[in-house]
Amino acid sequence: QLMAVTKTVGIQEMLDAVSAGVLLLGENRVQELLSKYETLHAAGAQIHLIGHLQSNKVSKIVGKAAMIQSADSIQIASEIDKRSAQAGLVTDVLVEVNIARQASKSGFFPEQALEAVSEISGFRALHMRGMMTVPPICASSAEIRKHFEAMRRLFVDISDKKIDNISCNILSMGMSGDFAEAIIEGSTMVRIGSAIFGPRQYH
Repeated sequence: QLMAVTKTVGIQEMLDAVSAGVLLLGENRVQELLSKYETLHAAGAQIHLIGHLQSNKVSKIVGKAAMIQSADSIQIASEIDKRSAQAGLVTDVLVEVNIARQASKSGFFPEQALEAVSEISGFRALHMRGMMTVPPICASSAEIRKHFEAMRRLFVDISDKKIDNISCNILSMGMSGDFAEAIIEGSTMVRIGSAIFGPRQYH
C-alpha cells in the first residue's frame, strides 16, 4: 500500500492526492491529524497516526485515526486499549520496532518484540495488525537493506507464532529515500511524503 505522508501539507494538496487515488494518508502529529480529520474523512480518505504518541493525547486520537502505527511501549498500548474500551471501540495498531537499537528513536528493541507482542495480544480493545520501523540513515543501499531484511525476518518469525488476537499482515517500512529497498525486502506499506508533495515547508 502507498501511504501519502502529509506532515505540513495543506488541505488542498491532500485533497488533490485523494482525487488522484491515494486514499491512505499518514500524519505525524495528533493536533495536525485532528485539524484535517473532518475534511479528509468526508473525502473518503483513511488517516493513520505514524508519529510518537504521548499518553495524554490518546483519548483525542482514538476513533479518529484508522490505525496507530506507533505503539512503541506497553504503557502506550495499555492506554490505547483503555481509551478504546471506554469509547466502545477496537483500535488497530502496529507495534513499532527500533530495528537498529538507536537511542534517538522510540520503539521496542528486536529482542523485546516477541514478549511485547505477546503482552499486547491480551488487550481486548486493541488489535495488532503488524509492525512498523524507521531505520537509521545509511550510506549505501546495501546497508539500509540489511536493516529492512532484519525487520522482515522478525516480522515473519512473530507472524509464524500464530498468537491470538494478532493479525500480523502489515509491515510498514520505507520512506521517500529508501522505499525501493524496503519493497525489495518485503515491505507491504510504504510511507511517502516529500517524493509526492516536495520538500516540507516548515513555518
